Amino acid sequence: MKIAVIYASKSGFTKNYAQWLSESLEAELLPLNEVTAARLKDWDLLLYGGGLYAGGINGLKKFNTLAQGISKDKIIYFATGATPAREDVAPELIKGNFPAEDQNNIQFFYMRGGFDYNLLGMMDRILMNLLKFILKRKKVQDRTPDESGMLATYDQPVDFTRIKNIEPILAYVQTKVSKLGQE
Repeated sequence: MKIAVIYASKSGFTKNYAQWLSESLEAELLPLNEVTAARLKDWDLLLYGGGLYAGGINGLKKFNTLAQGISKDKIIYFATGATPAREDVAPELIKGNFPAEDQNNIQFFYMRGGFDYNLLGMMDRILMNLLKFILKRKKVQDRTPDESGMLATYDQPVDFTRIKNIEPILAYVQTKVSKLGQE
């Protein structure tokens, strides 16, 4: 089975996961900006990953535009972000990033990435400084644990990427490959 891992990464956390998945699955690894719609048809299974930016998955719209006409059962999506990988995160991301008609037909995984303010571009720094200003104006006792954690990362970069976090995706792909082999 021919598999491709395609990713969009601004700060490297998603790229780390994409590389680990590619190596583990013996799949081709491609940044999103090197992919064309015609080329997507070369693979039997596609994994697409992007980092989170203000709740949106980096590059998702572009990837889905390129992947029009490809069955959703041939695509596995993943996202990475600084938010802890709680049970409520993936459903929220699915709801906020995919059309209602697709939400029950996609396979999606969330993995904790990291945050490094120093790696941000100018526009992202401006947005993050606005968020920092808003969070700092909140009383400490009114901040959520995620908000307090985010404030702490401005001064000290954090990296929560761990190769073990790809295990659920690998298990899912293995099950999918086995099913396709039986057909």
